[in-house]
Amino acid sequence: MELKIDNTLTYALALEGGGAKGAYEIGCWQALSEAGVDFDAVSGTSVGALNGAMMVQDDLEKAKDIWRNIRYSQVMDVDDETMRRMFQGDLKGEGWRAIAASLQDVVKSKGFDVGPLRRLLEEAVDEEAVRAAARELYIITYSLSDRKELELRARDLTEPGQIRDMLLASAYLPVFRNEKLGGKRYTDGGVRDAVPLNVLVKQGYRNIIVIRMNGFGLERNVKIPKGTTVHTIEPTRELGNVLNFSEEQSDYDMKAGYFDAQRLLYGFEGDQYYFDSQWDEARSYRFLLEQMRALLHSFDRSASLHEINEDLLPRLESKVKIRGDYHDAMLGFLEVAAEEAGIEPFRVYTEEELIARLKEHYDFDSKKYPEFVAKAMQTKRPLLKKVTRRGKKTE
Repeated sequence: MELKIDNTLTYALALEGGGAKGAYEIGCWQALSEAGVDFDAVSGTSVGALNGAMMVQDDLEKAKDIWRNIRYSQVMDVDDETMRRMFQGDLKGEGWRAIAASLQDVVKSKGFDVGPLRRLLEEAVDEEAVRAAARELYIITYSLSDRKELELRARDLTEPGQIRDMLLASAYLPVFRNEKLGGKRYTDGGVRDAVPLNVLVKQGYRNIIVIRMNGFGLERNVKIPKGTTVHTIEPTRELGNVLNFSEEQSDYDMKAGYFDAQRLLYGFEGDQYYFDSQWDEARSYRFLLEQMRALLHSFDRSASLHEINEDLLPRLESKVKIRGDYHDAMLGFLEVAAEEAGIEPFRVYTEEELIARLKEHYDFDSKKYPEFVAKAMQTKRPLLKKVTRRGKKTE
């Protein structure tokens, strides 16, 4: 695989906030590290700031270990089993009554106790290491007391505990009990700057990688100066709820981040899967044509090229909402069929490799079709032309 990004350059990373989705950024970091992509600055909002602190400390294994073993009770004062069952939809009447009682206590207390999150920060963040690091860390938060957004350089926070306080300030989700930090109140940096690109542009960084998580908050409009290049890594799969701090979800999100970063690094194609694409549009079209004819044969039908191009392919495309050329259409069909078949998404495929896997699940001759194919065929509109014994086409 050939790198599509210049790893002789040094980059700055902008990490979006997203609560429990934060494992995604650690997966991205692992892929960047393996590809030899270096960075000298990180800006972070909310959980992005916490991840940024671990990145400037340059301890990837520790960060992975924290996210792989994350629990709800490490972030909020809640019962792990009750929260797990709630997110899995496994609560019965008694469980929901316990949740309701717990929420009443949260409302009375004006939010979840974030004492566990403070302890997690103490475990994850070595303030002296952050201040001494070669990489800069910028923390984005919003001061309720001063009514203004803050872009804080960690190296300038010299008082003991101040870096951890501002990381906590950046991550103060609205559901958390808001307590004063250093005599002031703060809220999640995402209320004004969910994607902290602005501070890096202002500081003069010219090669920037933004890691999105589709969290919540406002995205600031940033004018990109001439000569500045911004690359973006973003999820194409749902990363879960911002409060779903479970080991299972974190492991999934970390894998998604790892492979989505590789999509940028190596130019992988696909939306839900990752293709080290070997085919051009002409070869893709020949494959589609072969499959369409096999499909028609299974229905005892035949068709001209015009009918296949103007009727059958558009009929299938409408079921999976595919736009683009024939190569895009082929990859889209493969992805939808693979998703339905439950084929592992977190690996890199060539077209031929995924087709081979799909043949284990589908066979037109025995009328084993992907669901979108079956739906496209189940229409009141006649399916092209039927072949008679004489070889003539009839309605």
